[in-house]
Amino acid sequence: MKATLIHGRHDIRVADVPDPVLRDDTDAIVRVLRSCICGSDLWPYNSAEDSPGGNRIGHEFLGVVEDTGSAVRTLRPGQLVVAPFVWADNTCDFCTQGLHTSCRHGGGWGSDGTDGGQGEAVRVPFADGTLVPMPGEPDDALLASMLTLSDVFPTGHHAAVSANVRRGDTVAVVGDGAVGLSAVLAAHRLGAERIILLGRHTDRTDLGRTFGATDVVAERGDEAVERVRELTGGDGAHATLECVGYVEALRTAIESTRDGGLVGRVGVSQYTDVPLGVGSFMRNVGIRGGVAPARAYIEELLPDVLDGTVRPGRVFDRTVGLDGVPDGYRAMNEREALKVLIAP
Repeated sequence: MKATLIHGRHDIRVADVPDPVLRDDTDAIVRVLRSCICGSDLWPYNSAEDSPGGNRIGHEFLGVVEDTGSAVRTLRPGQLVVAPFVWADNTCDFCTQGLHTSCRHGGGWGSDGTDGGQGEAVRVPFADGTLVPMPGEPDDALLASMLTLSDVFPTGHHAAVSANVRRGDTVAVVGDGAVGLSAVLAAHRLGAERIILLGRHTDRTDLGRTFGATDVVAERGDEAVERVRELTGGDGAHATLECVGYVEALRTAIESTRDGGLVGRVGVSQYTDVPLGVGSFMRNVGIRGGVAPARAYIEELLPDVLDGTVRPGRVFDRTVGLDGVPDGYRAMNEREALKVLIAP
């Protein structure tokens, strides 16, 4: 079968690899219908060391179950399933607390001998705990939005939940990438009355407005903070969702939050020191969040996806086949595409 391999910085190739096979009785084999390129995939794309043999990559996919191990009880061949961006047993103490990203027996796609999601098929460890069945037959009109449940939409939701977004709140969202736009959608779904999107790419912020953003702030740094405070009567937002991962974005988020408010942090951190000064301490501004336990949110978000209440699949603005994946990486890295959908 074909799969995506990363061989080094800016070196993405699609090559023939062995078909996946069941190794453990808790495994399943999933034939991939849709996968995608994540913004976090761009970190290794821009920094990976040379690897002559290449490494599997990709962590967002949905597909149809082809085969299951003898111990798998909740899945059957032919069933449509979505895979969260980490695999987990869904039974350990962390999983039962809704923190599947800390599963004692779990791991990430493309590591520890597992397949990456950007290929034609994937062996799924702990299939009963990892995979979430989707109702009905595959519907091309819904597959893109279903796919967002593997990562980007739950990540935006995690930002909103972490910041305790409530009905009637004013929310600021730092970042107009796919996660930031998903955070706008999540905050709107939770009842935020006003959503201020900080971003400067008009095509993206226009989509953010359709997702529920009421205001757009194109400034950055101190000017962005000043503008958010102007829009909120000088107080700042009740909750701010940081969806970038740079230290300046986090500083902007903290300073844009009103006294006693929370910052929901889900941008993959590209810093080591958190800018918590006396000012945020005296204002009781808190920071919560981190990597999103997508598996914990899928059942909650799925009904609104199925009935069209939310359409998170609109974050995909380019579709490629597997052979087009290398150019998909280039396009996202050069900001020609917001998020690339892969249809093998």
